[in-house]
Amino acid sequence: MTRLNRLTAVHADLSRRLDRVSGPLTPLLLRAGFAGTLLGYFWKSAGTKVFDRQGTEGIFDILTLESGVYAQMFPRQFEAAGYDPSKLSALHDLIAYAGTLAEFVLPLLIVVGLLTRLSALGMTGFVIVQTATDVLGHGADPGRLFDARYDLIDERTLWVTLLMLLVLRGAGALSLDRLAGLETPLATGPVAHPA
Repeated sequence: MTRLNRLTAVHADLSRRLDRVSGPLTPLLLRAGFAGTLLGYFWKSAGTKVFDRQGTEGIFDILTLESGVYAQMFPRQFEAAGYDPSKLSALHDLIAYAGTLAEFVLPLLIVVGLLTRLSALGMTGFVIVQTATDVLGHGADPGRLFDARYDLIDERTLWVTLLMLLVLRGAGALSLDRLAGLETPLATGPVAHPA
């Protein structure tokens, strides 16, 4: 057996072994990666929308939005309204409440693996709207893909890629989705590889 044949045989054997464990392991790794990198980010961001940061927060502060939420979500309209939330429409309020709630709830659902595909899809939409707001509303420079720099668009592309993998793969074996019967196990039959 030549060295090349041995190398391809080792590669094929390793591929078969990894295929067997990747089905249940990949979604768990995706959710763990999300928990380790993005859960805190989104919860901290949502917290700025409901907590006054003066040390006087109560349990019901979550029901009241801080005026900064409008500066974050609707920078130009809020400036045009003289930074007075009462001059914005009920639609602005509805969007602000829905966005804040989504920023708290959707990441939690992803981490525990409940309604994971829908939650990841919702977070994908959230990230797209967030990025558009950063660029169009706040004037952030998105950068460009494939330019060997790490800019806003690169970061958000990684986030969306992780989220879309959860949409496609689901929560995996260690999840509330699986426990509740909302997701069925992936087929784990042998995968054919060329010898």
